[in-house]
Amino acid sequence: MVSDYSQYAWIVPLFPLAAFLLLTAFGRQLREGGVFVGIVAAFASFALSLLIFFERAGGQMEDYTWNDLQWIKVGDFTLNMGFEVTNLNALMLVIVTLVSLLVNIYSKGYMHGDERISTFFAYVSLFTFSMLGLVISVNIVELYIFWELVGVCSFLLVGFWYFKPEAKAAAKKAFIVTRIGDVGLFIAILLLYWYMPGHQLDFSSIHNAIQDKAIEPGIVTLIAILIFVGAVGKSGQFPLHTWLPDAMEGPTPISALIHAATMVAAGVYLVARTYDIFLASETALLVVALVGGFTAIFAATIGTAQNDIKRILAYSTVSQLGYMMMALGLGSWVAYSAGIFHLFTHAFFKALLFLGAGSVIHAVHTQDIQLMGGLSKKMKITTITFAIGTLALSGIFPFSGFWSKDAILAEAYHSNQLLFWIGLIAAFFTAFYMSRLFFLVFTGKKRSDYEPHESPASMTLPLIILAVLAVGAGFVFMPELNPWLGEWLTDGKAAEEHINWVVVILSNAAAILGILLGWAIFAKGSISRELVSKPMPWLVTLLNRKYYIDEIYQTIIVKPLRAIGFALNAVDDFIIDGIVRLTATGVVSLGRLGTRLQNGQVQTYGLITLLGLIILAVALVGRRFIHVG
Repeated sequence: MVSDYSQYAWIVPLFPLAAFLLLTAFGRQLREGGVFVGIVAAFASFALSLLIFFERAGGQMEDYTWNDLQWIKVGDFTLNMGFEVTNLNALMLVIVTLVSLLVNIYSKGYMHGDERISTFFAYVSLFTFSMLGLVISVNIVELYIFWELVGVCSFLLVGFWYFKPEAKAAAKKAFIVTRIGDVGLFIAILLLYWYMPGHQLDFSSIHNAIQDKAIEPGIVTLIAILIFVGAVGKSGQFPLHTWLPDAMEGPTPISALIHAATMVAAGVYLVARTYDIFLASETALLVVALVGGFTAIFAATIGTAQNDIKRILAYSTVSQLGYMMMALGLGSWVAYSAGIFHLFTHAFFKALLFLGAGSVIHAVHTQDIQLMGGLSKKMKITTITFAIGTLALSGIFPFSGFWSKDAILAEAYHSNQLLFWIGLIAAFFTAFYMSRLFFLVFTGKKRSDYEPHESPASMTLPLIILAVLAVGAGFVFMPELNPWLGEWLTDGKAAEEHINWVVVILSNAAAILGILLGWAIFAKGSISRELVSKPMPWLVTLLNRKYYIDEIYQTIIVKPLRAIGFALNAVDDFIIDGIVRLTATGVVSLGRLGTRLQNGQVQTYGLITLLGLIILAVALVGRRFIHVG
């Protein structure tokens, strides 16, 4: 059956694009009115996305493809542009547009009074357009174009407060680090063009070529790993994760948008969109699973020792993205659906947590959790919604994070015991650092001079909506009870998952243990906070400094590259430019000599003529004597 609304999916990105153009052209005149332009555009995109999603969810719909727009024609090769709607990107359309709509509404209160507020909403609209274009791209070249546009938007938004040196540095870092991964994706596209039958680069042709084994296994592995390198950059996987925590220098609504529904989701979506390539290579799947598993526990341990509320959530995002990649790397359609399911639930509870953090920062004007405390007395809505987000992220039953995280752990339990235990330990650390954050911020007494107040309705309404979704989103994919999402995403390829009570008990035990430990240390005080820092201060320092990864990169990559750059610059300045300057100086000097000779005096011209005749005569006589001799 063909979807009626899918054929209009190309309009979904056009609403935020129109908002961007309007705000760019008339933003100064609109000022605060520009807020409503962004909100209306986001709502229109969300409404159409919902229509597409519900129609596809209601029956067995065929994938809709339109690629009749000819872009490049060279000889026999033609590259067409267009759009494609599948169950996967129909779900992504809803996630991106919903979170974008809520972020736009929230930003009305958060960015109130900012003199560049219309510019902010213009950038958000462009960011949303870029991600939506990426989602519905019909071929990998079109995806790459929007992929790079997403990177540009992240640069603009992370560095929005450009007068802050930290924001400028974070924007440049995000742009440069993600470009490293993008080179891998670009090379993968070149290899696909070279080896694909007829050089076709649309996703349907890639799927058919992989199914027909038209590409050699070694090349398939190389292409898959290079695609994953691109995903590693965008989704903050180790070792290209360092830009993601620094991106917290941007406004908090942007942190929510980047970490929940747009940029970081793009990497996971890329692997899911090209999953056929990965399934054809066990080596590539193993690389994805191991990198994802390592990233999950690596970032979770760092989160336990951070004091900046947004950085804690940033490392939490890195860890959860590791979970998603680990699931995709397990190499089954059940694991695939579990990874996408976690992307779905994570979008809601992580957006909730970031917007909740923004509400806190808006009230106390600091991001250091050690300087907060007692906010629950004056910020009831923020406290309750943040608690729901914390429980969902920790994986406590029956919140959405429980269902999606357990789906991943259950598949890992069957497929790879090492990854299962890594995931379980990461779940413990997740619950611990989130309980530490919650109890230090919302309980006890305030630790600095501030008068907290609840945020305005434009900020609390998105929190309430996201809190509802953080509770209810998990019920679309419950083992044995409601496996609908997994079957729908994979067209029935994912076998029905059964409840694994061992995994359920262990994962909940790990989460509860982490929360209880955090409560005992940071709320009740029955366990000393120096439990680890006193006997092992080096460990706390190591975690607080993020394993010194930034310092290592600075020493072995940044400084040598700068030295090479200075050396090349010196060669350019003193040798290349030196030769050019010497040539120019010689020509100028010769010209000046000519001007002295051409001084307009007849006596000088007569003398020069006489000298010329003498030189000519000497040359002729000398030539004669040489000839006679």
